[in-house]
Amino acid sequence: MIRTPRPWPSLAIAAVFLATACTAAADTGSVEPRPGTVGPAGPTPTPPPAPSADAAVRTVSAAQWQKMKDAGMVRKGCPVTSPNQLRRVEVNHHSFDGKIHRGVLVVNADTAASVVRVFTELFDAGFPVRRMKPLEEYGGDNTASLAADNTAAFNCRRANQINAPAKESPHANGRAIDINPLENPWQDLRCKCWKPSAEHSARTEGQGKVLKGGLVWRTFLDEGWVWQNIDVPDYMHFDTGYPSKPYTGPSPATP
Repeated sequence: MIRTPRPWPSLAIAAVFLATACTAAADTGSVEPRPGTVGPAGPTPTPPPAPSADAAVRTVSAAQWQKMKDAGMVRKGCPVTSPNQLRRVEVNHHSFDGKIHRGVLVVNADTAASVVRVFTELFDAGFPVRRMKPLEEYGGDNTASLAADNTAAFNCRRANQINAPAKESPHANGRAIDINPLENPWQDLRCKCWKPSAEHSARTEGQGKVLKGGLVWRTFLDEGWVWQNIDVPDYMHFDTGYPSKPYTGPSPATP
């Protein structure tokens, strides 16, 4: 006799179907993968860290010191006679091309920490600096550095380019910084002209400009620096005092 399989009761079939569906749902349930892990659709990228100034203070190497000597920036009559008097500050900066570049400022050792604070704050605020290279990259030629719109600090300038006796000069002591010279020119009374150009001599709002009461002005003055510390307009220039004097720290907070 041929046995015919008995049909399952409808209630049993429903129970089996429900159990199968629950198991499938448990096996394929959606879990949000952690950043950087592999999920069903592939790896989830970890967001890149936010850009920073990433400033570093280093000693001046023997090779860089030799380049300074070869450029005539260290010579008889100049106040800096040893690399131990200087520091190399490396710091990221926003530029006019919309990118972030690594810059270098050579400054007096007593100003290095302040320079780091200043340019970190300017970076965080997005202030653009066209370029930032040591003066030996321009052969010690201040005129060439200004024409390149180069932000720079230490330089015992050539005799025909000095604005003050070397011993007293803030730049020759590494305690002065010129920022974006093209956007912030100075007036040379010897030729009654603006250097490196009169193009941006008007103190109106503009990219990379230093304006009284503005971001750069406030940041430097809060650190105890002095703006355009000569008798003629010199919008690019900050120093710690004239004749050059050691850096004494941030200005006292005002109420």
